[in-house]
This record gives sequence, structure tokens and C-alpha cells, in this order.
Amino acid sequence: MRLPIQYLPHYDRAAWGELAYAHAGDAGFDLKAAIAAPVFIGFGEVVIVPAGVAMAVPEGHEVQIRPRSGLAAKLGLTVVNAPGTIDAGYRGEIQVILSCLKREGAEIRPGDRLAQAVLAPVLRAELAAVTSLDETARGTGGLGSTGV
Repeated sequence: MRLPIQYLPHYDRAAWGELAYAHAGDAGFDLKAAIAAPVFIGFGEVVIVPAGVAMAVPEGHEVQIRPRSGLAAKLGLTVVNAPGTIDAGYRGEIQVILSCLKREGAEIRPGDRLAQAVLAPVLRAELAAVTSLDETARGTGGLGSTGV
């Protein structure tokens, strides 16, 4: 499936390369920080980092923005709204909402890999208002209902 990607003027293709899957079986490809100077993210701080690209997501699909495991483990960086969704109708710049969970904070440099993007199919439901729902064995149990 084709995913058209527009590189915006502040994305340095010569230095950072084009977006690509790193390995043959990868589900996602990395988005990079399209910033002119390093950005420090303090503990608990939320920062929006531009990725310097826009996409034409095919109808019936979304692009999910997910944390990178290496950034999470090494720097404590995570995507706040994980997974973020890029809808098929959106044509603006992709931006990644990051937060740092390590007390010492972390720095993002120009061209650093920020998050991974995964193209996924979307099912649309017919929304139907009802007065009650069918019964199940679980019922309304949630938020820890199965134990610790």
C-alpha cells in the first residue's frame, strides 16, 4: 500500500534521510525531530515536537503514533496520547506529543528518532443508541476487577 509523504522545508532530508522501515518485518517506521536546535524535556513536562512531514493516509486507514521502546527504556520518553491517531483526512504536519518520566529529564536533538508510525486499517461502526446492553459474564467489572 502506498503512503504519500510530503517532506516539509524544515525536514533536513540530506542529514536525516527519508522515512523508512528499519527492518523487513517492522510494523512501524520512525519519525524524526524536525527541529533546528536541541530541546530539553524536563521530568513530567509535555512538549510537542514537529516531525517535519505530512502524509496522505489512505481512506479506511489511520497512522498510529507510538512510543519507541529504546527511548522509553533509556531516556524515559513516551508519547503522551499513545497511540496518537493521524486520520485519513488530515494533511497538516505530524507532531509528536512527548513527556519525560525520568527525573533528570532528556534532550531531543535535531534528527533524533521520536516515535514510530504504524499504518493500520480502521473499522467504522454504525453507532446505535439503545436503552440497555446484553448481559455478559463480566458485566460492568473493570479497572482492577480481575485482581492486582
